[in-house]
Amino acid sequence: MGWLKRLFGLEKPANAQVNPPAQPAPQETAQAPASTSTETIAPERVGLNGEYDQSGLAKRVALAFDHQPDLADEERLWVAQTSGTVVLKGEVSDQATLDKMVSVARGVNGCTAVDTTQVKVG
Repeated sequence: MGWLKRLFGLEKPANAQVNPPAQPAPQETAQAPASTSTETIAPERVGLNGEYDQSGLAKRVALAFDHQPDLADEERLWVAQTSGTVVLKGEVSDQATLDKMVSVARGVNGCTAVDTTQVKVG
């Protein structure tokens, strides 16, 4: 089972990308000025296909992990986000794997930091 399926219950969408271009941000109200339609979504809120998604960064990090075959066995680790910070929680098999996960997560657009304080190694 892949990261997206295990963490979010999602099958990988056909056009899913780790770093898709952001679509215009959704308007707050029907009366919003036309200028708001040119605003873009915050990088940490961009979903798998460039749409607005509250958990977009975490989902794109999970997708990036799915693209790494050697990270497939880490089934006791969870990915969350707090704003632009990717939060890893749970347990990984070794420090080298955690280091690789941190590196992969940092490569995802919108990631400003990676919090591993809730990860047990071993």
